[in-house]
Amino acid sequence: MLGSTHGTLTTDFRARVEACGETPRAAVHSTATAEDTAALDVSGRPLHSDVPDLDRFFRPESVAVVGASDAEGRPNTGITRQLIAWAERVGARVHPVHPTRTTVFGLPCHPSVAALPEQVDLAVLLVADPVSVIEELADTKVKFAVAFASGFAETGDAGAAAQARLAAAVRRSGLRLLGPNTNLNAFQEFRDDLDGPAIALITQSGHQGRPVYTLQELGIRLSHWAPTGNEADLETSDFISYFAERPEVGAIACYVEGLKDGRSFLLAADRAARNKVPVVAVKVGRTETGARTAASHTGKLTGADTVVDAAMRQFGVIRVDGLDELQDTAALLARARPPRADGVVVYSISGGTGAHFSDLATEAGLTLPTLSEAKQAELHQWIPSYLDVANPVDNGGHPVGDWRGRKIIDALLADPSVGVLICPITGPFPPMSDRLAQDLVDAAEATDKLVCVIWGSPVGTEEAYRTTLLGSSRVATFRTFGNCITAVRAYIGHHRFTASYRSPFADAPRTPSPSHRKAQALMRSGQQLSEHAAKQLLRAYGIRVPREQLVTSAAAAVRAAGLVGYPVVMKASAPQLAHKTELGLVKVGLTSASQIRDAYRELTDIARYENVPLDGILVCQMIERGVEMVVGVTQDPLFGPTVTVGLGGVLVEVLGDTAVRVPPFGEDQARTMLRELRGHALLEGVRGAPPADVDALVEVVLRVQRMALELGDELSELDINPLMVLPRGQGAVALDALAVCL
Repeated sequence: MLGSTHGTLTTDFRARVEACGETPRAAVHSTATAEDTAALDVSGRPLHSDVPDLDRFFRPESVAVVGASDAEGRPNTGITRQLIAWAERVGARVHPVHPTRTTVFGLPCHPSVAALPEQVDLAVLLVADPVSVIEELADTKVKFAVAFASGFAETGDAGAAAQARLAAAVRRSGLRLLGPNTNLNAFQEFRDDLDGPAIALITQSGHQGRPVYTLQELGIRLSHWAPTGNEADLETSDFISYFAERPEVGAIACYVEGLKDGRSFLLAADRAARNKVPVVAVKVGRTETGARTAASHTGKLTGADTVVDAAMRQFGVIRVDGLDELQDTAALLARARPPRADGVVVYSISGGTGAHFSDLATEAGLTLPTLSEAKQAELHQWIPSYLDVANPVDNGGHPVGDWRGRKIIDALLADPSVGVLICPITGPFPPMSDRLAQDLVDAAEATDKLVCVIWGSPVGTEEAYRTTLLGSSRVATFRTFGNCITAVRAYIGHHRFTASYRSPFADAPRTPSPSHRKAQALMRSGQQLSEHAAKQLLRAYGIRVPREQLVTSAAAAVRAAGLVGYPVVMKASAPQLAHKTELGLVKVGLTSASQIRDAYRELTDIARYENVPLDGILVCQMIERGVEMVVGVTQDPLFGPTVTVGLGGVLVEVLGDTAVRVPPFGEDQARTMLRELRGHALLEGVRGAPPADVDALVEVVLRVQRMALELGDELSELDINPLMVLPRGQGAVALDALAVCL
């Protein structure tokens, strides 16, 4: 961990903290500006979101405790006692509310909210049914309320209906509600003796935030904890937006069980990315299949968690698996300065340790540059010549009795290719490990580069660990190789991402394109279009399709082949016809009139036997040379339309090599999608094949995205498979297409 009570602020946050001091309550109000208007994109979805003014929630001046009690043995008594203590710490006045009590813990108690002597900022509801109280709070203009009660959406259909009634009452009231099914974590005591950028914590399950909260014992500052519960009103996205504007917040740590609204989450993540505030999240649900009945390949390939994962990466949210990873990654990102270089150097007292860690780090994508010959020669002044110092650097045992150890570390940190130094110490070996820890701390205090230590001892009571390492704000100390690698990779990735980040919402289309009207004329509500109609839809958006004609007789097919040019492909065309190849309804490589007539007869016979109502037979230009890809659109229940690209052809479902994005996104994300594919090398040319026209493929992806945005409420699925990507400079051609209308 980056420990100590004397942290050093990151460059990004120092200016903001100095400008605002400790940000007194009045300093940060709603940050809604001219950008936070009701602007909508062409699909009708918002392009901006307001930042809720939660100052009076976290730092109220007056609090009503509805259902307060001081009777021994009652659950509300302990909660009331804790709330009174919290209010005293934050300087708030407390007003107990109970219909039959005159005092609670010596404080005057009022029979109702209406009888309170002043308008309160926050009402804490210790009642089983908060709906009636919400209506009463509306009349007294209370700003915020917290509902602890359970028995809502977490219990099933009846509870969900009760929560819907609660949410409706909150909307009518004008106040903002945290919960229901939440707890007291928002009113925890936070240490006020810790410096440096803080972690703001958001959890849907209260206990899942405990590991992050206890980071305070290691010197890591926490500023807020938002236990969102069932999110009948206030949700994770609201708190991300608010925390992203707080100058004392260095990182946002989240435990998420389910997102309430996909677009709200993306807008909040976008705000954090623009403000360069890292968001680290555990999102449960990786094993959910998200399977849906879908006619297209794309629909079968894109599960719900796949979309969530892609959306997080798209907007820079760092997804981790464990709570230990959440705490270590958030702590590092909150406090470490931006890297000056991406290179990682591994410094170890054991060749085996260095080799083991380097393998894991390299496999995880970290860059371990080979140190220059000059740098290696410099290191060999203090390290025996028979030891390898190329990276990892094996010192054979850190010098204990003189100044050489510090010289080695300083030399490594001085290398311009090195941005991070990592020293894995698999176990204590005093006095060597003690001197090594002190030299690392001293070197870290004198550099702006990141120094990480992995203290592998299972005991963790050693003086070098508890005092030397955790006593430094400039050394990031970890207990496992894996957590160190995860955190450092996130640290480098976050700063690389935000350095070039541009909000996709800034460029999202707001008005329909000329293609939209053409496309709407082709849509058939609730139907799957024929291949011919689906290709017309593609043509409307400027996506190239083969030369082809739809015919209804063998003679017309022969004439069409002459116009299209031999060889040709013949295919059955009909609505509701998804997979023609499996039914034998595709004939390829036809080179003569007799083959055309035979193929026509065979295709119509199969269609009659399979009871497929044809709208005709397609006679198509045959295109063979290229890389087969798939590009598609599916509807996600959380995020709306999504765009998928991957390796296509008849094995598309077997290969499952796809990448997905949530519109809006730009060309950079479209190219990133391609780089994510395991088969990306096929586009670069393999085994003598020429490189594919990647620019044309990217253009198709962006045009399909425009379709997804403009036809989002009308298009259930789109599947272009295969999209034949021709050699560089020759374009891409949609050989087949399937479209399902909503």
